[in-house]
Amino acid sequence: MEKIYGQIDLETIEKLADIINKKELSELTIANGEKSITLKGRKCIPPMAVPAAQVQVPVSVESTLSASEALMAEEVSGKVVRSPIVGTFYSAPSPDKPPFVKTGDEVKKGDVIMIIESMKLMNEIQSEYDGTVEQILVSDGQAVEFDQPIMVIK
Repeated sequence: MEKIYGQIDLETIEKLADIINKKELSELTIANGEKSITLKGRKCIPPMAVPAAQVQVPVSVESTLSASEALMAEEVSGKVVRSPIVGTFYSAPSPDKPPFVKTGDEVKKGDVIMIIESMKLMNEIQSEYDGTVEQILVSDGQAVEFDQPIMVIK
């Protein structure tokens, strides 16, 4: 078989092109020292669909933060539990189980109050406070950012 590119033959390039098409990749680059080859696919990966309820279009970071802070100042009178990591909020250990906590439930410091899935790992989040769950600020399955307010405990 004829070598097209250093150690890469035409058959290998065709196999890589098949992978690009099957996985719907936009491109694949292979590098060997200073030499590299880039294969481009026909399809571009479409942006991940986000439910309309989760789409937020902030005008600017400053206005979003100040609006969020103003909302929190008006509505929150208690201890705010914030997300320690970026991920997906889950209120229960599995879809068929009851939630860890609901509004009105009593919690003690160290009780598991939610799960945040990050990088395919389920992270149990424990309460830092004793008190009553006053408010849950996000919905089950919602993406959360680092330090985002999740829950209010009085």
